[in-house]
Amino acid sequence: MNLNLPSKITKISSNFLHQKQVDIFIKRDDVIHPIISGNKWRKLKYNFQAASDEGCDKILSFGGVFSNHLHALSYACNYFGFGSIGVVRDTHAKKETPTLSFCKKNKMKLYYLDRNQYRQKKSIQTINLLRKKFGKFYLIPEGGNNLLGIKGCQEIFDEIDIDYDYLCSPVGTGCTAAGLIKGMKNNKKFIGFAPFTKTIEQSENIKNFCDFQLYNNWELISDIHFGGFGKIDSNLIKFVRRFKSDFNMELDLIYTGKLFYSLFNMIKNDAFDKRTKILVIHTGGLQGLNGFNFSYS
Repeated sequence: MNLNLPSKITKISSNFLHQKQVDIFIKRDDVIHPIISGNKWRKLKYNFQAASDEGCDKILSFGGVFSNHLHALSYACNYFGFGSIGVVRDTHAKKETPTLSFCKKNKMKLYYLDRNQYRQKKSIQTINLLRKKFGKFYLIPEGGNNLLGIKGCQEIFDEIDIDYDYLCSPVGTGCTAAGLIKGMKNNKKFIGFAPFTKTIEQSENIKNFCDFQLYNNWELISDIHFGGFGKIDSNLIKFVRRFKSDFNMELDLIYTGKLFYSLFNMIKNDAFDKRTKILVIHTGGLQGLNGFNFSYS
């Protein structure tokens, strides 16, 4: 598999940023691979090795009907010769989403749980039910959220050769954030942008992986959800289109678009000192744009 690693770091420039005297650098993990882009390869890398070491020929994981994680996992499993099982949170949608169609094309078996069942996906009863149905498999938590996923995300620091004051990233499950917080030098600060109305689960995931006494140089920004996870409005759409026009860089509307929308507002409101250097991890997720077109077609 051809991977564009290390991913490049790009500085973006505009009159607005020049006036505010804030520098933004973007680590372009979105161009690591056309399918397994962003943080997806980093989180899957060591899990695939563990699955192979344990003699598992099937990998099972969880996600929603537009899941970036399942999208990447199905492709990677098919490429490396693993069977794949996607346990999907069922929304009873009448049409199959482009994400799930892609998963099927990559030979992923889909198994649906209703919302109440899905909330119990980590329970012993649910896992035993899945093992009874599918036999032996290697389990990857939703979003690749485990120690091996964190280990892969920490390796991003081997590729960073610039100085910065703040490190920013979208936050989904909290796996990437935990890896970045653990790998970051103590004099830096991490800001995670979580597009959820409630971020208790994300905060707890990060704290579970990071000793809060040792790693207290981080915060989550959560007022960027536009009314709830997956919600958007015309202002966000205009911003993402303008960003692509200004910087020749595509953002998704769920994670990276909301991050930059919020970050630019913070800069506008002088949340950062002059001459601050901000490094943003572009975590990919651009297949989600197909989901937007599907939902609003």
